Amino acid sequence: MSHNLLSSNFFTMAKDVIPGGVNSPVRACMSVGCDPVFIEKAEECYLYDPDGNSYIDYVCSWGPMILGHGHPHMVSAVSEALAQGTSFGAPTWREVALANKIVDMLPSIEMVRLVNSGTEATMSAIRLARGYTGRKKILKFDGCYHGHADSFLVKAGSGVATLGIPGSPGVPEEIVSNTISIPFNNRSALEKAIEQETDQLAAVIMEPVPANMGVILPDEGFLEFVREKTSKNNILLIFDEVITGFRLAPGGAQEYFGIMPDITCLGKIIGGGLPVGAYGGKKEIMEQIAPSGPVYQAGTLSGNPLATAAGIATLEVLERPGFYESLKEKADYLAEGMKKLATDSGIPCVNQRIGSMMTTFFGQQEPVKNFQDAMKSDTDMYAAFYRNMLSEGIWLAPSQFEAAFVSLAHNWDALDFTLDAAESAFTRLKNI
Repeated sequence: MSHNLLSSNFFTMAKDVIPGGVNSPVRACMSVGCDPVFIEKAEECYLYDPDGNSYIDYVCSWGPMILGHGHPHMVSAVSEALAQGTSFGAPTWREVALANKIVDMLPSIEMVRLVNSGTEATMSAIRLARGYTGRKKILKFDGCYHGHADSFLVKAGSGVATLGIPGSPGVPEEIVSNTISIPFNNRSALEKAIEQETDQLAAVIMEPVPANMGVILPDEGFLEFVREKTSKNNILLIFDEVITGFRLAPGGAQEYFGIMPDITCLGKIIGGGLPVGAYGGKKEIMEQIAPSGPVYQAGTLSGNPLATAAGIATLEVLERPGFYESLKEKADYLAEGMKKLATDSGIPCVNQRIGSMMTTFFGQQEPVKNFQDAMKSDTDMYAAFYRNMLSEGIWLAPSQFEAAFVSLAHNWDALDFTLDAAESAFTRLKNI
């Protein structure tokens, strides 16, 4: 693999005009001890940098590229929409069509509002929950990342955890005081928090499968327990399915686990890589949003014709027979291969996977159950593994606290190449 000379030049120039040289913090690759690689183009499961290097992509734009890059059905749909115009600030048939597909596929959603990002979806859902219930506090789980809105930067995962930032300057204390954060998979902590704050809690918001502190599986019965306690106390349950939505099943984690939230937040996949998000739920709740009701939320680019065209095309492919079975077969193969290589090398690590998303936690011997467990991972070892894999042409998330994703476009040759690269990487780690 050639040196990343052009990427280095771009990064140097970027730092003069963009804070930290990146437009999203984790991209700076600070936690893995190297400069970021700039990407010029992508095709199927491959990324290409301006220096001519190729990489097998397991970041998948942090999840949404479930079809891989440049899937012909999506490209055709977006090209057709592009020829007709990029933005109108007015309703279009495509946003109605995408909304109908979401309502058809997600079992808990009766009405949906399209927005422009996952962060916009979660912040809007919280406002709706507060407006609907007349209460002001929300409960989240340590290490779950719901975007960078003020209410969510309490013990957040993703880039906040990666950079070791405990919260964020600029977030008023009075806003933070209305957010309660407790450990994931901890029933007693949830019971205690609800008991103390029942009359003040508008909603519990959660990733049904946290993926922003690495992939954490809910203990058996935990999601059912959360649903039971929220229902009993008239607290809305919000599932943040920005990552799990359409990843685990056509109907997301709520279909996979059979748990119906009151509000669901979506993003990433429903735009096939274009900027889009959505939040939806029961009709009686959603009708509180303006102009039907008093809870205000708006956006000029909401329902953008390019994003909705990409979303419709993506969901159409997901509905094809055998799609999820094929995806799971590939993910099983990769995960089992990684586990065997780690065991054979003697490198302590735990691979956690559900569906087509997974994380290898380095320095761990037991299953990782929550944020506190995840933070015990050996981030230096992960950084070394990341650099070794990158040198072999494998593109992983530049953070221990993120997920790897398998897409439809990952073929068996790419998976075998990845496992060969991992074998080399584990061997090098063993010899450090």
